[in-house]
Amino acid sequence: MDDRSTPDNRLFSSEALDNETELIPLITAEDVEQMDAESTPPELPILPLRNTVLFPGVVIPITVGRDRSIRLIQEVYRGNKTLGVVSQKDSAIEDPRPEDLNRIGTIATIIRMLRMPDGSTTAIIQGKKRFEILNMVKVDPFFTASIKEFTEVRPDKKDKEFGALISSLKDLAMNIIKASPNIPSEASFAIKNIDSPSFLVNFISSNMNAEVVEKQKMLEVADLRERANLLLAYLTKELQLLEMKNEIQSKVRTEVDRQQREYFLHQQIKTIQDELGGNPIEQEIAEMRLKAEKKKWTAKVGETFEKEITKLQRMNPAGAEFSVQYNYVQLLLELPWGDYTTDKFDLKNAAKILDRDHFGLEKVKERIIEHLAVLKLKGDMRAPIICLYGPPGVGKTSLGKSMAEALGRKYVRMSLGGLHDEAEIRGHRKTYIGAMPGRLIQSLKKAGSSNPLFVLDEIDKVGKDFHGDPASALLEVLDPEQNHAFHDNFVEVDYDLSRVMFVATANSLSTIHPALRDRMEIIEVNGYTLEEKVEIAKRHLIPKQLKETAVKAKQIKFGAGLIEAIIEDYSDESGVRTLDKRIAKLIRYRAKQIAMRQKHEVTVQKSELAKIFGPSHARDKYQGNDVAGVVTGLAWTPTGGDILFLETSITKGEGKLTLTGSLGDVMKESAMLALEYLKAHSEIIGIEQEVFKRWNVHLHVPEGATPKDGPSAGVAMLTSIASAFTQQKVRKAVAMTGEITLRGKVLPVGGIKEKILAAKRAGIKEIILSADNRKDIEDIDTRYTKGMRFTYVTEMIEVVRHALLKEKVEHALQVA
Repeated sequence: MDDRSTPDNRLFSSEALDNETELIPLITAEDVEQMDAESTPPELPILPLRNTVLFPGVVIPITVGRDRSIRLIQEVYRGNKTLGVVSQKDSAIEDPRPEDLNRIGTIATIIRMLRMPDGSTTAIIQGKKRFEILNMVKVDPFFTASIKEFTEVRPDKKDKEFGALISSLKDLAMNIIKASPNIPSEASFAIKNIDSPSFLVNFISSNMNAEVVEKQKMLEVADLRERANLLLAYLTKELQLLEMKNEIQSKVRTEVDRQQREYFLHQQIKTIQDELGGNPIEQEIAEMRLKAEKKKWTAKVGETFEKEITKLQRMNPAGAEFSVQYNYVQLLLELPWGDYTTDKFDLKNAAKILDRDHFGLEKVKERIIEHLAVLKLKGDMRAPIICLYGPPGVGKTSLGKSMAEALGRKYVRMSLGGLHDEAEIRGHRKTYIGAMPGRLIQSLKKAGSSNPLFVLDEIDKVGKDFHGDPASALLEVLDPEQNHAFHDNFVEVDYDLSRVMFVATANSLSTIHPALRDRMEIIEVNGYTLEEKVEIAKRHLIPKQLKETAVKAKQIKFGAGLIEAIIEDYSDESGVRTLDKRIAKLIRYRAKQIAMRQKHEVTVQKSELAKIFGPSHARDKYQGNDVAGVVTGLAWTPTGGDILFLETSITKGEGKLTLTGSLGDVMKESAMLALEYLKAHSEIIGIEQEVFKRWNVHLHVPEGATPKDGPSAGVAMLTSIASAFTQQKVRKAVAMTGEITLRGKVLPVGGIKEKILAAKRAGIKEIILSADNRKDIEDIDTRYTKGMRFTYVTEMIEVVRHALLKEKVEHALQVA
C-alpha cells in the first residue's frame, strides 16, 4: 500500500473538487505569524509522501499504508503530534531510501487520526513551516533526521507591487473557478476570505492542478515574491487551457445541435416525399413486405420479420444502425424458409451416376446406395450422417457431389480445415460491428434451398482456441434430434436443418471429436490399386486435362506401359491427386511442343519421362534377405499404406537395448516386449538365455526424422531381433504386421487394405498377419489381393518359425 494524500484537492483545474475541500480550515495572518514563532526541533521523524506536497498552513488527509509509516504516525500521535513531511523524488518507489527523498519538507501536526472501514489508517495533518534535512539520523523503525528551519523571505507589507501581485493571483483563481463547471462556487468564498499573502500562495499552490515535481519546486523557493510570480504564470496557463477546453465543448455542442437540425430537416423531407409519393426507403420497405407475403415461413418467423421491419421503418436512414438492421431484414427475406427441392430416389440412376464419376470403390458405392434406399423407404432425413473417411485424393469430396446430382439436390461444400472460431458456425451477435451469420446459414442462402446436400469437408482438421470450439458447435448441426431448431446468433430465429443431408469427409478419425464421431456413420474409402489407377487415368484424368489444355486426343498418344510407369515411378499415394498433376504436366509439355512447332512424335514413350518429370523418386522396394536382422514391416498413414524396414544389430556388451528412429512410446514398448519374450523362450531360436546378457541389441527404423508409433510392428520387431541373434536369413519377399503380447499371442491390426496396396507397390509376395485379420482380407476385392499369399498366425512362435530360414547369412557372427 501507499502513503497518499486523499482526496487530491485540485481547486484550480477543470477536474472535480471533492466535497472535503470546502471544509479545509482557513488561517489568518496572525495564525501564520504564530506558526512562524514556534521553535523548530533539532530532530524530527520523517514521513515520506508519494503523490503530494504539503505546504505550510494547509490541512490535508493522508492514507497511510506502509508499515514503517503506520508505526511513525501511531508513535507521533501518542507523543507531541509533530513530524516532518517530505515528498519522494519518484512516486513509483514503494520502499524509499534517504536519497530518494527531497531535502525540503514541511513540519506538520497531526490533528486527528482515523481508522477507516477497510482497515487502513487516515491521518489529518496541517503544515506549519518549512524545513531542510541536514542528514538522516535513523532509518529504523522509521526515518529520523536532523533538520534546520527553511526561512521564508517575505516582502514588506507596504510593498504596493507585491500587493498588486497578490490581487492578480486572487482574480485569476476566481476566473478559473468561474470558468470551470466542476469547481463549486463556494471555493471562491474561501479565496476571498484569505487575508495572509503567504497562506494564499500556499493554499493555491497546494490545490492547483500540477505534478508533484512542480509543487516541490514551489515549496523550495524561499522568496515569497518569486513564488507568487511562478504561481501567477502557472495559473495564467491553466486559465488559457480551460478557456480552450470550453471553446471545444461549445463547438461539440454546436455540432450536436446541427445534427438535430438535420434530423428535423430529414423528417420534413420525408413528409414532403410522402406527399409527392416518392420516398425510396418507404418504397423498398413496401417491396420487402410484398416479398414476405410469398415466404413459406412459420408464424414465429413472420412475427419476427414484422417486428424488425417496423423497427427499420422508424430508423433514420442516416443513422449508423440503419444498415445493420437493413441487412438483417434482407437476410430473413433471402433465406429459403420452407423451400425444398424434390428428391429423386431413382436408385438405378444414382448407381449409374456414381459409376460414371468414380471407377472402383464398389463397397463404398454400395453403402451409399443402401443409405439412399433407407432414406427412400423412411421418407424423412433422420438418418445417421455419412462420414467418408480415407486418404487424400481418393474421391471423397467428389462422391458427395455425385450424390447431390443423383438425388437432384443443390450441392453445398463447406471446408472446415483450419476452422477455429465457433462464430464461423453459429454466427456473430448483431451487436458487433461487421456481424454476419455463420457459414451454414450463408451457404443455405446461396443454395436457395432448405434441403441441399451439404459436404463438410476436412472435418478432422477443425481447430480449437480461445475463440471457442467449432467441433462442439457442430454437434448441434449433426444431431438429428437437435438440428430441427438450429440457432444462429445473427439470425436469432431457429432454423430447421433436419432435411439437409450432411456428408462429412476426413483423412483421419483420431482427431475428430469423439461425440462428433459418434453421430456419424463411417464409410471407409480406401486407396486404388495400380490397375484401378490406370483405368481412372484413361477414363477421367486424361480427358479432363485434354479439355483444360485444348490439346486434341489425336495430338497425343500414351505409349505402352506409360501410365503404369508414371504411377510407379512418379507418384506414391493411395489416391490419384499426384497422378492427375503428372498427367497435366505431360499434356502441358505436349501443348508447348505444338505451340512452338517443335518436332515430336505423337506417342509419348516411357523413355521420355525422365526428360519431362526429371529423375524418378526413390521408392521403398523390397531389399532382399542378405543381412541378418532386417525385416519388412507394414504401416498405415493418413495418406495411405507404406512399408518400413526394421534393422537390428547386436554387439558384445551387457544386454542393453537401444531404440532409434523417432519411435513413439507404443512402438518402444513393442520392442521391449519382443526382446523379453525371446529371452523367456530362447529355445525357439535355439540359443541359451545367458547369451542375451552378453550382447547389446540396437533396433533402428530408418527415416529417423519421421515420427513412428503404433503396435502393428510388433511381429516385425520380434522377427528382426530373432534373426539378429540366430544370424538366419528372413524368408524372401515377406512382410508382416501384427501386435504382440507378453503371453505370445499375435493380435489383429487395422488399415489392412492400405498395407496390402503398399506391399504390392514394393514387390512383396507374402504377408504374415494375425488370424483375426482373415475377415479383413476376405472383405477386400480379389483385384487387390491378386498375386499375394497370406499366412495367418495366432502365436508369436509361429511367426519366428515361418519367417526364419535355416540358412545363415554370409559372414555370420558367432553368437554365444
